[in-house]
Amino acid sequence: MMCYTLPRLFVSDGTIEVMKWLALLSMTGDHVNKYLFNETLPFLFEAGRVAMPLFVFVLAYNLARPGIYERGAYFRIMTRLTIFGLLASPAFIALGGLLNGWWPLNIMFALLVITATLFLIEYQTVGGYVTAAVVFLVGSAFVEFWWPAVLFGLSVWWYCKMPGLIPLTLSLASLASLWFVNGNLWALAAVPVILLLSRIDLRMPRLRWAFYGYYPIHLAALWLIRIPMSNAGYLFF
Repeated sequence: MMCYTLPRLFVSDGTIEVMKWLALLSMTGDHVNKYLFNETLPFLFEAGRVAMPLFVFVLAYNLARPGIYERGAYFRIMTRLTIFGLLASPAFIALGGLLNGWWPLNIMFALLVITATLFLIEYQTVGGYVTAAVVFLVGSAFVEFWWPAVLFGLSVWWYCKMPGLIPLTLSLASLASLWFVNGNLWALAAVPVILLLSRIDLRMPRLRWAFYGYYPIHLAALWLIRIPMSNAGYLFF
């Protein structure tokens, strides 16, 4: 009987940074389209569907690195995500398009739910697994892209730890299920992007705080830009 094993995923540090900047660019275009042009630019909307999967992939890949749990990196990442998620919330809410004025919470909190769930799984105890399941089920209900985004992060982390058909299937299924959120399957375009970039050893310096700081700043900038546009009679929906 022939036995097939799935390859272990390896992405160079520079390439991981390139993925992060590509996600930033995609997210920015998507937000410009959404908040300034009422989603009238289809290309930016479709390209924007790749941003979240790339961000989640980068986070999950980094959390799957050896020694992350032992070095206490989970606490540092969760602290940063909480702080900058809160900093981004006023502009995120002011830009509108949310139910009851605040729901769902911004992407920083989706990344926080992923990190917290994986941290609890790392305990490798029954209590840890049960609590992780509660955080996943309840926390995912309050964040952007809901359960599909969080499940994608968990399955990518699982595959990076132990390559197998189950985490691979869950990864693809979670991206496909974003159809219920996005109304399309463009999130799956992240798969060939990740596979292509993972084969290239790119050089890019790491800017530790760039993403964290950029997120609330760019939302605040978009909100400020809309003020004179609104005064000029431009309608936002």
